[in-house]
Amino acid sequence: GVIWGRGAWDDKGNLVAQMEAIEMLAAAGFKPKRTIYLVAGADEEVGGHRGAKRIAALLKERGVRLQFVIDEGMVIADGMIPGLDKPVAIVGVAEKGRMSVVLRLPAVPGHSSMPPPRGNSAIAMMSAALKRIDDDQMPAAIRGVAAEMFGTLAPEMNPVSRIALSNLWLLGPLVQKQFEAAASTNALLRTTTALTMLHAGNKENVLPGLAEATINYRLLPGDSMASVLERVKGQVSQTVGTGKFELYALPGGNEATPVSSTGSEPYRLINRTVREVFPGVLVAPGLYLAGSDSVHFLGLSDHVFRFSPIRVTPQDVSRLHGTNERLSVDNLAELVRFYHRLLTVGAQAS
Repeated sequence: GVIWGRGAWDDKGNLVAQMEAIEMLAAAGFKPKRTIYLVAGADEEVGGHRGAKRIAALLKERGVRLQFVIDEGMVIADGMIPGLDKPVAIVGVAEKGRMSVVLRLPAVPGHSSMPPPRGNSAIAMMSAALKRIDDDQMPAAIRGVAAEMFGTLAPEMNPVSRIALSNLWLLGPLVQKQFEAAASTNALLRTTTALTMLHAGNKENVLPGLAEATINYRLLPGDSMASVLERVKGQVSQTVGTGKFELYALPGGNEATPVSSTGSEPYRLINRTVREVFPGVLVAPGLYLAGSDSVHFLGLSDHVFRFSPIRVTPQDVSRLHGTNERLSVDNLAELVRFYHRLLTVGAQAS
């Protein structure tokens, strides 16, 4: 009853289901009034530059304007949202941006037997700078996509959660503090700061002449790469002094995406399709925390969504990109029905 294998969930299950749905429609003589584009690439995990990016460029060159785009993304979460007993299909209406910043701190190298005054070694200065960056993170707030998601789900939650989320004007600070305490919900509220790489020294008795660190940021819609870089510059300047360091962003970053409207017909179509194929499942907008190929299609449509109709429980989360990745046969059949219905209705609309 289960399909095992790397990619069964991410993302070959979606690929197989889409192809199966298309073959079923074609065999039945289905004639869409709208053109349907199927886009598949092999390099999404490394940015999609040879796949989706080139396909999007070709479509733009041909003057194609898409009514909507649906790509891999958020899932049907079952038992993963505190205070909510029902499974919920979270449709990603926006995607966080990403940027990695490199901080380089030079110092006078020397023998460890004669260290500089306290706090003046490369490692000490870097430690102080990183602590400041980690302690003074980007501000958090229940706003934007997060506010819309929790506002949509609040009526379906248990009494305590429902009251809290329905009265943020009074209980907002308490609710926000609870959200900030968990990694998954904290990431919905702010541009996150992650200290990911650190290099300094290569011998036990030598003071290094350089310390280097990399900080990865995932940008919330509304924050920009420029504003984050300026903030880091100020934090480091206040810690080690102006002009005593080098700071730059690595290539390959991107801004957070625009937010697709939940009041649009494409979102309503996805909403209806989920509720038809998955009875009893709630639908809510969400913010996609990872990255997807959909960023390459932002210039081709105002309505870009990130959603995979895959049922996920807390026990399944570690399987994604991990050991024993799997997809149930029943869920695969649901995926086929979802895409079949989505295309049947969506491609017939005028």
